[in-house]
Amino acid sequence: MTGPQVLVLHAQTLSTNGLQGWITDNVVPLILLGIAIILLWIGGKGDNAGVARRSVGLVVGLIALGIAVSGNGPEIGNFLAGLLVG
Repeated sequence: MTGPQVLVLHAQTLSTNGLQGWITDNVVPLILLGIAIILLWIGGKGDNAGVARRSVGLVVGLIALGIAVSGNGPEIGNFLAGLLVG
């Protein structure tokens, strides 16, 4: 096999699992650490209401991130719809 046949075989085995795993394992914890340091810095200045506001937004963002990373979006959406519809 030479030329285009080899490229086709290599293209069939390409995926983004390695990149997704690296982002999940490395980038997300660094971002969370940065956010925690910023919240502690703001709290040290005495702006507790500002920390509370930002923390609620952070929790909502973490929930969205968890849904996106886990791949369980449709199941979670069906569960939430079931809570509203019955």
